[in-house]
Amino acid sequence: MRALSRAAASDRSRAPLRTRTPAGEPATYRHLAHVVRAALRLFTREEWDAAAQLPPAGHPVIVAANHVSYVDVVAVGRYLIWSGRWPRYLGKAELWKVFPIGWLGRRCRQIPVERNSVRAKDALVHARAALERGECIVIYPEGGRTHDPDLWPQQGRTGVARLALATGAPVIPVGHWGTHRVMPGRTLTFPRPGQRIRIAMGDPVPLDDLAGRDEDAAALREATTRIMDAVTTLVEQLRGERRPGAVWDPRVGARVPRTAPPTAPSDVDSDADKG
Repeated sequence: MRALSRAAASDRSRAPLRTRTPAGEPATYRHLAHVVRAALRLFTREEWDAAAQLPPAGHPVIVAANHVSYVDVVAVGRYLIWSGRWPRYLGKAELWKVFPIGWLGRRCRQIPVERNSVRAKDALVHARAALERGECIVIYPEGGRTHDPDLWPQQGRTGVARLALATGAPVIPVGHWGTHRVMPGRTLTFPRPGQRIRIAMGDPVPLDDLAGRDEDAAALREATTRIMDAVTTLVEQLRGERRPGAVWDPRVGARVPRTAPPTAPSDVDSDADKG
């Protein structure tokens, strides 16, 4: 991974918003981006890499990131917008019932996921349509905030792999560290000021040999393993630590060998879990 440059990160995070709003995008998204920038500038110190691997606007891309805090969505979203892309998140449908989150989600064309229902796969249909329009989709492959006691990425679900293998869109891993200090725990709290958030992007995950095998369980497991390994490697580098030898499996509430299969292919990823 390319080393984070504090000077370069500072310049980018402090710069005006120059990313052109996509055609047909309501002004709401741009206004929201400015609000998020002000809030993060107030409560955090942001350090970014150059996001050099991110395809330019108009090219489909799937961004896969780790998930440790409620702050992740706004921190990673701002990083991507200031890097040239307006992301579409997959988020649990329950949030669409909360004002103003639901209103903003609809205005900014985010994608709700009807978790634990027969309509859960509908989210991947909408995500695929967005990719066909050349958009940027952001998915948390863990399916929600990690339950790992040390906040390492937990076992991934296969929704992101299914989407990537079906569409051929590149999967770009993003790792971040520090958002858990801004808002720790699993409940919404007032942000803690003065915390440092570091974000870095890796090279596209190699999946060409698995392309088109989105109904093949073995291919989905292999693709998920590669994606989670790429994300975890970035987190290792940001933390300056080695990952544990086992990965947290939320189904059993413990770490299991990394060779264990991920959650069933029918599971769809979202940006937040139930708690």
